[in-house]
Amino acid sequence: MDLRSELEKIGERARSAQRRLQSADSAAKDSALRAMAEFLRRDADNLQRANRKDLRSAEEAGKDAAFIDRLRLDEARIEAMARGLEEIAALPDPVGEITDLRYRPSGIQVGRMRAPLGVIAMIYESRPNVTADAAGLCAKSGNAVILRGGSESLHSNMAIAERLRAALGRANLPLDLVQYVNTAEREAVGILVGMDRYVDVVIPRGGKGLISRVKADATVPVIMHLHGNCHVYVDADADPRKALRVVLNSKTQRLGTCNTAESLLIHQERMDDLLGPIAAALQEKGIEVRACERGLPRIPGAIAATEEDYGAEYLGPIISLKVVDDLDAAIAHINRYGSQHTESIVTENYTQARRFLREVDASSVMVNASTRFADGFEYGLGAEIGISTNRLHVRGPVGLEGLTLQKWIVLGDGHIRS
Repeated sequence: MDLRSELEKIGERARSAQRRLQSADSAAKDSALRAMAEFLRRDADNLQRANRKDLRSAEEAGKDAAFIDRLRLDEARIEAMARGLEEIAALPDPVGEITDLRYRPSGIQVGRMRAPLGVIAMIYESRPNVTADAAGLCAKSGNAVILRGGSESLHSNMAIAERLRAALGRANLPLDLVQYVNTAEREAVGILVGMDRYVDVVIPRGGKGLISRVKADATVPVIMHLHGNCHVYVDADADPRKALRVVLNSKTQRLGTCNTAESLLIHQERMDDLLGPIAAALQEKGIEVRACERGLPRIPGAIAATEEDYGAEYLGPIISLKVVDDLDAAIAHINRYGSQHTESIVTENYTQARRFLREVDASSVMVNASTRFADGFEYGLGAEIGISTNRLHVRGPVGLEGLTLQKWIVLGDGHIRS
């Protein structure tokens, strides 16, 4: 069987399984999620054994530390996957929820009901935890998922998917709600994103190259963000202690994630008291500071920033820094160079904070908080299937509600239109 035929068979099975899921109640779905968590914990040693194969291959290929960190599965990350599944199970089931029900003059009642998107193709790189997050969120929201991870995490992903499918079987749900495409052939991505008959939505999660390719080739709707150039703006009215904590955590808590701060903006009035200490603290953490012409003379060891630096997603130990005249300049800079992912202001000025929240164009906008909080788990979604910077359907971390749509419903009692 050729690759296209094989993927179409996977699509057929996914469509059939998703339709069968419509008759399952919330208790059955929650039981499956709790079984998934149990199986991951029970087989943690085997999951790590599979992961070590991927880690060895990555190290032999000369991948950098940030790449290997994204790939690694340790006990803490396996536990985090299990807890994420349990949190999803504990959340209200959005499927079938009826809202805005009201009577019309004709006597009918009109409202809206939440329904699953259908079959989701999840195309991702590196992070094996995405396998569990995507499967759990899709199952709870009534969707089937076709998973296609990168070749670098093939052993890890297949081991996780095997446990997830076994858990579906225990709960008497169709195993084909979760299917893993176990080929590293690049052609598989192009076929999946064009399978209009079987796939309703594509969600890519990975590097800019992958997401650009999916966006260009897909013939079905795509939920995505292209890259993550996140900013922290230190306002004139920033508390020094909060500013230092928020900037350091935003940049250094983890380097290789899309919600890591890549750019730092500082109000010109804080050049004397905050610029030096914040830059020094970043450098002590191993971060290279690329500063604008006003900031450069005040930061020993910094290098001059270029125009490209202001729009860069480094995913590594580098940050761009720019001194700005005021809030207007900060907002203009962010809206020009930002990726509409996550932006944060540090300020004690309520008016400035409100303006920042209103005027900054991003899927998550924060006040006095680290950009690293832009995450489905931290937002109370249980987990996330990805981050969306789309302007239609859903924006920001995508959890259960983001994997559903609303359809109109009409309730009558023999009503006819006159």
